[in-house]
Amino acid sequence: MIFETVGSRVFATVQDFFYAMGYCYRVLRETVLFFLKKRSRQVLTLQILFTGVEALPVIALLSLGLGAIIIVQGVTLLPQFGQGELVYAILITVITRELGPILTAFIVTARSGTAISTELGNMVVSHEIEAYVANGIDPISYLVVPRFLGVVVSVVLLNLYFNLFGLLGSFLVTSLITTIHAREYFSNLLNALILPDIAISLAKSIASGAIISLVATYYGFKVEQSSTEVPVMAIRSVGRGFTLIITVNMFLTIIYYLWI
Repeated sequence: MIFETVGSRVFATVQDFFYAMGYCYRVLRETVLFFLKKRSRQVLTLQILFTGVEALPVIALLSLGLGAIIIVQGVTLLPQFGQGELVYAILITVITRELGPILTAFIVTARSGTAISTELGNMVVSHEIEAYVANGIDPISYLVVPRFLGVVVSVVLLNLYFNLFGLLGSFLVTSLITTIHAREYFSNLLNALILPDIAISLAKSIASGAIISLVATYYGFKVEQSSTEVPVMAIRSVGRGFTLIITVNMFLTIIYYLWI
């Protein structure tokens, strides 16, 4: 009995894995066709508006607070050990390479990932997906691809926005309570910033955006009949999204340090 239960779970896990891989392949293929053919951009525009524009205030507040804390603590504590210049390297490491991409991805997952899963799940329950198929409309190309592109573009732009506020905007906050000079700050900051830092931050944001959209839409379509499945799948999509984002970010960080 135990072996039968374990075997059935392993088989179901393997089956779900290959189904998910096939789903990702379909989405990527339809994404290429989205650019090759003239298709409606309305859903894409609305997705960027919801995911990107409406998340700007919380991203700005978080990045300003994080950058200000690092600068204040750095200029206060590091000079005591003769390492005052390290504050700029710490800013680049924490904001640009590590916390910036992952915190942005977490915020988008909590907001847009949940919304996408819930929306698609409700469409399944109300038989809207069946109506699309009956009218010859592919739900992947019409519903998933615009959300996939919209989330990826939004995460990349929000990560850039996070970096700008964290590195530059936070200086305005800390200048009110410390005596750090603007010319010295920006000069040392640019010296600490190198091209691989920008590349790894961009790679992390693209990967995170792809994960958020794929996981959210995948679990949205896993809703079958009951409306009670919708919140369950939304919660699962958030949990799985967080897990994959952390894993991929950790993997890219390892590649970065092996590369550098």
